[in-house]
Amino acid sequence: MTTALLRFATAGSVDDGKSTLVGRLLHDSRSVLADQLEAVERVSLGRGRTAPDLALLTDGLRAEREQGITIDVAYRYFATPRRRFILADTPGHVQYTRNMVTGASTADLAVVLVDARKGIVEQTRRHAAVAALLRVPHVVLAVNKMDLVCYAEPVFATTAEEFIAYATDLGIPDITAIPLSALTGDNVVEPATHMDWYDGPTLLKHLETVPVSHDLTTRPARLPVQYVIRPQSAEHPDYRGYAGQLASGTLRIGDSVTVLPSGRTTTITGIDALGEPVDTARAPQSVTVLLADDVDVSRGDLIAAHPLPALTRDVEAAVCHLNERPLRAGDKVLLKHTTRTVRALVREVSHRIDTDTLEQRSGADGLNVNDIGRVVLRTAEPLALDSYTDNRHTGSFLLIDPADGTTLTAGMAGGRCFPFRGDRTDA
Repeated sequence: MTTALLRFATAGSVDDGKSTLVGRLLHDSRSVLADQLEAVERVSLGRGRTAPDLALLTDGLRAEREQGITIDVAYRYFATPRRRFILADTPGHVQYTRNMVTGASTADLAVVLVDARKGIVEQTRRHAAVAALLRVPHVVLAVNKMDLVCYAEPVFATTAEEFIAYATDLGIPDITAIPLSALTGDNVVEPATHMDWYDGPTLLKHLETVPVSHDLTTRPARLPVQYVIRPQSAEHPDYRGYAGQLASGTLRIGDSVTVLPSGRTTTITGIDALGEPVDTARAPQSVTVLLADDVDVSRGDLIAAHPLPALTRDVEAAVCHLNERPLRAGDKVLLKHTTRTVRALVREVSHRIDTDTLEQRSGADGLNVNDIGRVVLRTAEPLALDSYTDNRHTGSFLLIDPADGTTLTAGMAGGRCFPFRGDRTDA
């Protein structure tokens, strides 16, 4: 029987112990190869340590990243008898907060780490805000280094209460706080021996049991066209197929579909998957579909089933700005949505969010790197956009610098930045 898959991201400020936590999780769940552990033990011994420094299981890549070799997210793959995991390990420095957008964009859960001695800091709030912006449904507050505060329950309770109140205002639906010590292993994989006042799950047990669903077939069918296949061979003289990865939903032979942005309606007459004809395709399969009518379809078009996404040139979206170059009203950019790229104008930066207070600040000065805010865009061509709340894949987009092709901003179409229970604006 195939075990379920959980994608989760880790985030935390510098020196909060995230590397040690990830290392401890991998080590104590027996997900570290023998040669890797031997290498860590050898380096630890050379540094005068009496026990393996588990942070070394991840710090090598992090050191390379901070030296400018790469600043990408590091992915770890491991499994237990109950579940398979893909861990996106994101860097802690504030200038790399933008990388959490990459790590959390596909995550079902985010682990936000804090140092028990410091409590909630600005970076903690920023990481929670990014998780809320990307609609990560489950967030774990891991209060680390409890051994350095004598495992005091009041310290944990105060930190957890503050974070839960903040995350609730952001609209995060499920928040779990766990006291732990990555250094000693308390409540990471094995229950703590020093915190008898805590009766909740360990971090690993929570990761193994948190409910997640990857059933993309419950949403309307969306197939962004990546490639038009026309072999023009003697064997298939009239073959014309439209290939792509099914972002959501289910397609069947005989289904009525609409090609966007043209709006032409037609019927599916064939589906090929892995070179073989099939009757049905389900997300996230990569398939080629054949259509009944001679419809003009090209890369960037969207083959969709009802209810159809909104077709618009005026885009309102929540965004996280990722580039050192500010984003300002009047900027000309490229907007990449699924397989379609169009020219766009930033008509307005409506506001930016103060992640400390959740207040909406003026967007007159634009957005700087790591800022979260809301923008209004005007595109040169219509886009078929779902709300990000309804469909992460067809509701998200990137803004790109047309001069050099660098990524500027990650955008989530529709709605407010966060599902506030009430509006908050500065006076």
